[in-house]
Amino acid sequence: VKCWEQLKKIKYGTTISYKDEAIKLGGANYCRAVAGANNKNKIPIMIPCHRVVGSDGSLTGFAWGLDSKRYLLDLESKKNGTN
Repeated sequence: VKCWEQLKKIKYGTTISYKDEAIKLGGANYCRAVAGANNKNKIPIMIPCHRVVGSDGSLTGFAWGLDSKRYLLDLESKKNGTN
């Protein structure tokens, strides 16, 4: 639940790395907790786990598939005027 509450704080049209998200939760060693919470998320539109990416900006680990993650991020960047 704590991970999901933090995920809801990621602004529309932006991304954050797993490591940075973990640090916000208490330490870089929380990366697995972030990944695990993201994987269990059944409502990615409400709890935007698609906004969490690899440290190098790569699209990684999305339970709904990387094509869906790419689609959601592209959609947000277009509506946000960043693409």
